[in-house]
Amino acid sequence: MPTSSDFPFVPRTTKYQPENAYSLGQAANLAYAGAPDVQRTTAKWGFQKFKFFDRADTQAYAIGNDETIVVAFRGTEPKDLHDWLTDAEFDLVDGPFGKVHDGFYRALHQVWRDVYATILEFQDKAQSLWFAGHSLGAALAALAVATLRAEHDKPVYGLYTFGQPRTGDRDFEKGFDQDFESQCFRFVNNNDIVTRVPLRVMGYSHVGTFLYFDDKGKIQEDPSWWYRFLDGVKGDLENLGKMLPDQLADHSMDRYVALLQKNIKNNPF
Repeated sequence: MPTSSDFPFVPRTTKYQPENAYSLGQAANLAYAGAPDVQRTTAKWGFQKFKFFDRADTQAYAIGNDETIVVAFRGTEPKDLHDWLTDAEFDLVDGPFGKVHDGFYRALHQVWRDVYATILEFQDKAQSLWFAGHSLGAALAALAVATLRAEHDKPVYGLYTFGQPRTGDRDFEKGFDQDFESQCFRFVNNNDIVTRVPLRVMGYSHVGTFLYFDDKGKIQEDPSWWYRFLDGVKGDLENLGKMLPDQLADHSMDRYVALLQKNIKNNPF
């Protein structure tokens, strides 16, 4: 049953659910708020358990009830993300399933011990476990799931990410997708340039099941949409620091949430 009318959710499925996409989009967006606002809002959604994580440059929160646990990671401003993706920050280091972005992996481990302990604490009734994140937070959520699956073999029902940068190399992609592709849904909104960095020529690849909002705001799961998009627009690290207004708007988590709500009756599968 859904958690609440404001947070419609189907907790016992590993298949794509438009309601879950919308609700986890809200969860990812809420990660940008302060701890009191997050706790107040998630309580209205029907989650009695709450924990906020804030260490160095990494923020996240976990919520739980008798059916569901959600962990959502906060993203970052585009100008700050540009700093994450330049200089030595794009180095690949050993991680779960393969090599992963050094800066992202270090950011996750600033809070990972506390996040994992909280999951174990909250999961007292075999609740389904879900992850979400936007921008940098999407990369951290993907690495969190990869860590749980590769190192702990822990069941995760789903991962929904929005505006996610590439997170690891081809080995990471292959290992992650072999294990979890059908439960990972990676949303890209039209001209969102963040989803095209770090560049593939640097050895990076995307993971998960790709879902694309076209210029009409409709979800497309046909990869040909993405290839046409790549043919029309070329992004690089310099452009990330000089986003055009439409690129900034397309990366906005508010925009993602609005599109997810618009498509709540549209299941592309």
